[in-house]
Amino acid sequence: MANRVWFWNLIAKRYSRSPVTDQAAYEYKLELTRACFSPTTRVLEFGCGTGSTAIAHAAAVAGYTASDVSPNMIAIGEEKAREAGIENIRFVVGTLGDIDPTERFDAILGLNILHLLPDYVESIRSSFERLDAGGVFVSSTPCLAEGSLLLRVLGRVGGFLGLLPRLSFFSSDELRAEIRDSGFEIDTEWQPKPDAGLFLIARKPG
Repeated sequence: MANRVWFWNLIAKRYSRSPVTDQAAYEYKLELTRACFSPTTRVLEFGCGTGSTAIAHAAAVAGYTASDVSPNMIAIGEEKAREAGIENIRFVVGTLGDIDPTERFDAILGLNILHLLPDYVESIRSSFERLDAGGVFVSSTPCLAEGSLLLRVLGRVGGFLGLLPRLSFFSSDELRAEIRDSGFEIDTEWQPKPDAGLFLIARKPG
């Protein structure tokens, strides 16, 4: 699997203990996202890691489905949710494609995940199909085609050798175009600094 499940299982505990690189930017993204929620909102987050964002948002919505390919990441997320007394998160081991395609949501989050997918365009299009009219797709994505040459070389070589997850290299303009081509209208766009991930909130018309 392109996501290298073994890799994410291996680093799950260390990942869960790692501090957020830019706490202020993270909090602002949470604020922007939460402004799209209501008490009746149904949320799906794919590539949820150890569930920190799911836990941060859960109290503001009716239900939250959080999925990740790594069983170890999901196990940590479930433990964190229990310790926090949160009961409206459903954790699922799997990809976006493993979620029941007939299930509909009001918001879908793909945070720091699109560049790790073998076909990020399919995930965007699938998100569009799974949203009810007026629903939002929230993403925060490193656009690696705009990164340093060294990063691009190391990423491609590491992915080819199986030492790292296989990465997708695309620009911010390509990402915006794919989101719009999938049928979305981009409502919000923010990048805290030039080399940071591009944060987007896109809405399904209707």
